Amino acid sequence: MAFRLSGRSRPTRTLLAALVVASVAVPLSGVARPAAVPAPAPVAAARVPLTAATPAALDARYAVNRAGIEAAERMAEDHGDRKRAAELHVMEAPDRHFLAFDGRDGGRTAEVFGDLAHADRVAVLVPGSDTSLDTYGRLRAGAEALQRQMGGRAAVVAWLGYATPATFSPEALTSGRADSAAPRLREFVRQLVAAKPSARISLLCHSYGTVVCARAAPDLPVAAVVLYGSPGTGVPDVGHLHTKAAVWAGRGSGDWIADVPHLRLPLLFTTVGFGADPVSKDFGAHVFDAGPGGHSDYLRPGSTSLRNIALIASGERPTKESHA
Repeated sequence: MAFRLSGRSRPTRTLLAALVVASVAVPLSGVARPAAVPAPAPVAAARVPLTAATPAALDARYAVNRAGIEAAERMAEDHGDRKRAAELHVMEAPDRHFLAFDGRDGGRTAEVFGDLAHADRVAVLVPGSDTSLDTYGRLRAGAEALQRQMGGRAAVVAWLGYATPATFSPEALTSGRADSAAPRLREFVRQLVAAKPSARISLLCHSYGTVVCARAAPDLPVAAVVLYGSPGTGVPDVGHLHTKAAVWAGRGSGDWIADVPHLRLPLLFTTVGFGADPVSKDFGAHVFDAGPGGHSDYLRPGSTSLRNIALIASGERPTKESHA
């Protein structure tokens, strides 16, 4: 299929050009995708819903998933992927706490940072594109920094519950991955709410993860939804999220995502782009100051964005709010 770019607006041409480039780039890089590394299916006990957050119940769940990580490490070693095996070996350490683990298709995890059993504030991190077991260190570092910033009786759950798209891919420009991920996120959060009914639970969503959160948000019993580094959410304004949660949005002044056209462009079999900018006045979110950082800097220790995201997740006002 050939796209005729002449006669279209500059933002539309930019979006179409990105789609064309991504369509070429992805097949060339596909052989390196982490899904190629085999892993065993989780044991039945690991798929039991989370119904209690007592120390004993959580320790038992952590132990089951640690055994699953060990099994995935052995399979990766047998497959000859020593890099993946080494990464899994680190993840199975006694001080790592996984509520869920599935090493197949790039990895599905939910790791706890902090003492979930005694936490009264819980932040669920939903990552964006290019997040998998092979790049997991970035998600872990951000979760650790956020938990330290929130301090006290706070826990952070890094939720990698879906196959994230590659940044430069057609999937990153459409909602398909988010549509598949949203029911899983909704179910996970509902289980967490049931297990921790008195805790304040927030959704913190980065980049493509904001599209996932927007799909999962309707009527989800969380206190706050925080959107940062967002390309758009697929809805025109906060009202279309159908949530009673406080909705916050922020973008660092050095984030390249600001240059992504905020359009939704119907094509033959899909819609490309995610529409309204969440930090725009018309979107209607509370806008927080995310400082000067770039797209991967929102949870960087010492940053303005980390400080304000931690305050919002703790039920406090950010130190400085922006005005779109």
